[in-house]
Amino acid sequence: MLSKEYFETARTLLRIARNMTDQTIANRLRALAEDYERRAEKVSRADAGKALAPAAARGQGEGSTPK
Repeated sequence: MLSKEYFETARTLLRIARNMTDQTIANRLRALAEDYERRAEKVSRADAGKALAPAAARGQGEGSTPK
C-alpha cells in the first residue's frame, strides 16, 4: 500500500534527522518527512474513498433507503 510506504519513508527521514549534527540538513529532512506524512494521509483518504465508492454506486451509501 502506497500510504504505508510514505509513512515508512517519513519515519526513516526523521530517524536520520535526529542523528544529524548539521541542523540545517536535519531541518530539511524533517520538512521532507512532514511532506511524506501529508502524502500518506492523502493517499489513505483516497483509498478510503475508493472503498466507499462501490457501495454508493449500488445505492448503499449514507442516506439511501434499503431496497
